[in-house]
Amino acid sequence: MAKNLSNLRAPKKANTGRKRVGRGMGSGMGKTSTRGHKGQGSRSGFSLMRGFEGGQMPLHRRLPKRGFTNIFRTEYTVVNLDRIAALDAISEITLEDYKKLGLSSSKKALIKILGSGELTSAITIHAHKFSKSAVEKIEKAGGKAIVLGGPVAPAAA
Repeated sequence: MAKNLSNLRAPKKANTGRKRVGRGMGSGMGKTSTRGHKGQGSRSGFSLMRGFEGGQMPLHRRLPKRGFTNIFRTEYTVVNLDRIAALDAISEITLEDYKKLGLSSSKKALIKILGSGELTSAITIHAHKFSKSAVEKIEKAGGKAIVLGGPVAPAAA
């Protein structure tokens, strides 16, 4: 049978109302208000901690802890040269352009340029860090790699 406007129906349980607790016995949710009889979950102010397993040792305490997280680590947004090469007719990329061009998610992000891909045109690129291969490829194409805070030292020949 073909579906048309005359035989459309909402899916099951699409139009069920909100559970209105404690509105008398006729509602089906009176007396104990869906909390059951006695016990921890029936009391007011009851809340479980995250990961509580009914008194059993929680998973996050059973598993061994490994590694180390450096809280002073600086996170860089990585941009490869092939993404920059895909942007046509651009001669210079400044810090404000990364967000506009969709290369970075925020204006305040620290940018690091990596050398994956090839550049065909001369582009001046401003960034916080460059890999050695990226600097070589940018300069080989006739462009400039400018580290924010000063120009990059020429790559070792």
